[in-house]
Amino acid sequence: MKAHIIKIGNSKGIRIPQVLLEQAGISGEVELIAREGAILIRSTSRPRTGWDAAFREMAELGDDLLLEGDRTIDHSFDREEWEWR
Repeated sequence: MKAHIIKIGNSKGIRIPQVLLEQAGISGEVELIAREGAILIRSTSRPRTGWDAAFREMAELGDDLLLEGDRTIDHSFDREEWEWR
């Protein structure tokens, strides 16, 4: 698919067809990366997106137990150096 570079104020831009954005799964904020002879446009995915909902669901299902059971980790750092504030 071809597009023309157009003037937008003091900048330049292109119009990206909706169908192309949908095929790429891109919406909202994007990241632009310059490559030799190309500009890469990609979605700005946030690391750990959706983890809060997943953790909530795990807790509701009782699937958030420690793999080691009730065993706690005992380390000298916790006894000697750690200070709660």
